[in-house]
Amino acid sequence: MIEQYSGATRLVVILGDPIAQVKAPGGLTREFERRSTDAVVVPMQVRPADIKSVLSAIDRIANIDGIIATIPHKFALAEHCTGLSDRSAFLGVANVARREADGWSGDMLDGEAFVDAILSAGCRLTGEPGLLVGAGGAGSAIGLSLLDRGIGRLAISDIDAGRREALMSKLDRRYGDKIVEGSSDPRGYSLVVNATPLGMSTDDPLPLDSSGLSPTIFVGDVITKPEVTPLLQRARELGCNTQTGVGMFESSVSLMADFFAPSIGASR
Repeated sequence: MIEQYSGATRLVVILGDPIAQVKAPGGLTREFERRSTDAVVVPMQVRPADIKSVLSAIDRIANIDGIIATIPHKFALAEHCTGLSDRSAFLGVANVARREADGWSGDMLDGEAFVDAILSAGCRLTGEPGLLVGAGGAGSAIGLSLLDRGIGRLAISDIDAGRREALMSKLDRRYGDKIVEGSSDPRGYSLVVNATPLGMSTDDPLPLDSSGLSPTIFVGDVITKPEVTPLLQRARELGCNTQTGVGMFESSVSLMADFFAPSIGASR
């Protein structure tokens, strides 16, 4: 990459707080290089109080062709976009946006990437019951994609009751009685998903009651650092099949590169 890096190189920025855990600067930049695309991904730590002003500033930086949003900026990125995909508009979140002639076009790829990853790891979805812990940006997208791909019933849990109810209400409009309120107890589910930040810090509590895990439950996590979170470590000790957040990220790389392809260099 360094051989072709120059003033002509296009930029995709990834915005988050924290930001040290993200894999896109290396992973997606390597995918751009593999595709002979002269672009790099640049991480930017942006506090929630500053996100609107930072996005407005990015509007005026002509060599930034794309934006990736991670925790906690996916709702703010959707609000900033002038156009959204159907799933992004439905959920009110976006994790990617590409520059268009009239502004930014956003999409939400987290759900598809997560489901692709767990299916490739042998998880069965069709007709099965699942528990989603975390109803934020990533959790919203994962919930929708799980339902779109045929999960039989989806229980949703979040420590923020308002956020949980908001997601349940949205998904209920499409999937009705497949949506139920969940808890931290994983008993009775075939799939359990942690879509919260719990596990990023060593002193975090587990996002659910691990005493209810059994070898028949597939456990997935969205956290990329550490790759094996305390939840996944405990699940593996109990004989569960698992998928890491790194696996989800690896599934997302080609999806993101495809999404950004129409805009890279188009605004020169």
